[in-house]
Amino acid sequence: QVQLVESGGGLVQAGGSLRLSCAASERTFSSYAMGWFRQAPGNEREFVAAISYTGVTTYYGDSVKGRVTISRDSAKNTVYLQMNKLKPEDTAVYYCAATRDYISSRITDFGSWGQGTQVTVSS
Repeated sequence: QVQLVESGGGLVQAGGSLRLSCAASERTFSSYAMGWFRQAPGNEREFVAAISYTGVTTYYGDSVKGRVTISRDSAKNTVYLQMNKLKPEDTAVYYCAATRDYISSRITDFGSWGQGTQVTVSS
């Protein structure tokens, strides 16, 4: 399994931006598709974005489409989530995950997970 460590979370005002990072330990990082999910208290874990192992294909959840961008830097074994125009409803713990599939938005397809980073958006 890939070891994943998220960073970049924090407190931001509504309308602001954050960039989350997820560093992977695996040398074969470039063979994994990567995803970001989030979970707010009392809610189920929700798909946010995914990027194929090639970096060519991306998927976005409907609630964030147009406001977030996922990208990856294979030289740094890192995947990023740039979030703009943040809303209070974006408040959640954000998780990075890896899958051997080409790309996926399904939680069950991801076998490796980070511990999460808290994002809080104040109104």
